Amino acid sequence: MTATDTFLSKWADMAALGSAAAVLSWDQETKMPPKGQATRGRALSVLAGLRHQQMTDPALADAIDAAADLVADDDVLAAQVREARREVTRASAIPGDLARRSAETRSRALNVWQQARADADFDAFAPVLAEIIALSKEEAAALVDAGIADTPYDALLDGYEPGATVEQLAPLFDELRTELSPLVRSVAESGVVIDEAPVRGEFTEAQQGELGRVIAAAIGYDFEAGRLDRSAHPFTSGFGHGDVRITWRSESDDFRSGLLGIMHEAGHAMYEQGLPESLAGSPLGEAVSLGIHESQSRLWENQVGRSKAFWTWALPHLHEHLPGTDGVTVDTLFSALHTVTPSTVRVEADEATYNLHILARFEMERQIIAGDVSVAELPDLWDATYDELLGVRPDSVADGVLQDIHWAMGAIGYFPTYTLGNLISAQLYDAADEAVPDLSGAIASGNFAPLLEWLRSNVHVHGRRYSASELVERATGRPLSSTAFLTYIRSITKEVYGV
Repeated sequence: MTATDTFLSKWADMAALGSAAAVLSWDQETKMPPKGQATRGRALSVLAGLRHQQMTDPALADAIDAAADLVADDDVLAAQVREARREVTRASAIPGDLARRSAETRSRALNVWQQARADADFDAFAPVLAEIIALSKEEAAALVDAGIADTPYDALLDGYEPGATVEQLAPLFDELRTELSPLVRSVAESGVVIDEAPVRGEFTEAQQGELGRVIAAAIGYDFEAGRLDRSAHPFTSGFGHGDVRITWRSESDDFRSGLLGIMHEAGHAMYEQGLPESLAGSPLGEAVSLGIHESQSRLWENQVGRSKAFWTWALPHLHEHLPGTDGVTVDTLFSALHTVTPSTVRVEADEATYNLHILARFEMERQIIAGDVSVAELPDLWDATYDELLGVRPDSVADGVLQDIHWAMGAIGYFPTYTLGNLISAQLYDAADEAVPDLSGAIASGNFAPLLEWLRSNVHVHGRRYSASELVERATGRPLSSTAFLTYIRSITKEVYGV
């Protein structure tokens, strides 16, 4: 066995442990009975400990170093070594005991969060959230000490968006706030009221689920390599090549949340399904960053799922599966899919206000990690931040500080990747539209293969070979900016609201 084979074999073993943990986590969110929590938390903790032991094993570092000596002109192997060293450095910075405690606490927190959200009871969640925050600060401090980042929040952010820093992101968020806030005000002052009747009615979960399955399969989600289940918070979970699952939730009186949520998660899953099998189980066999991952979900949800071209094809399926929608047309549906209404719930936010939801979390997370706000103060801080940015306040903590699963998962530093995904999705779609002849016409006829194939060739096939910024520039011919996204939003509000 060559040094490269040894290195990749050890890495594949770690990937298998990660896959096992992902299956258990997926089951915890979808099928596990409530009383299984303690046992599940223990199992996840043990798996996390085993993976951490393997990641920090000196034998792995030696194997990586030996493979590095063979890199020569092999760009792929050089990238494998680069990404492996990055992961090992991060893992080595976290003591094994801390990794195990974090896994157990996060598993327990998910169960507590689910019940607390259902009961709109922040006090029930506060103690375990305090544990999560303390562990996150401990991890961040260890990462800073290891030289991975200069500040604690940057260290956490780097885990989801490698190389990203507050210094880089803050100007982007400031630009979006500057551009979007006046636009949202102009819409409110326009006096235009959108008729949302085309998307409302009485729709059963079964009806919406079947429509979602039809559309997910049509755009390219492979159900032979995945499945669709219910969960409290929609998510995608990839266990490895050939098994990438998605979840959803629905509203009985509005099909937008359920259907667009399925398209969103299918976009995530198609990225995972499109990663090269030849890279499976290796350092390069994963998504490059969560910003890139989010760009795939947002592109299918928004640039495709809210377009007139898409509904030219999808409308007959809507009529077939959702009784009472017979009178809905593409034009009336288009307006209802592009309302601009400040709301309290991120996952139901419109395209124009969504990034303000992320900005709110970005600001609060930085205060949390800096120690400027206590857990007890979070509900009031949440409400005040929403009032300032969006002019709304949640009616309860269930639609306020408890609405997201991320903090229960310990995923502090994750939220900014959503905004990066929005910006990247618009830029990627523009590039695909330029490269694919009559892309709109293909979508209108129900032929989504040209778009998916372009994404496969320009994004999915590379895995983690390139950084997120390199990947965007290679695919679109220019560095990431907010230009494409803001142009898209302005065109929508101009057509729908006349502003």
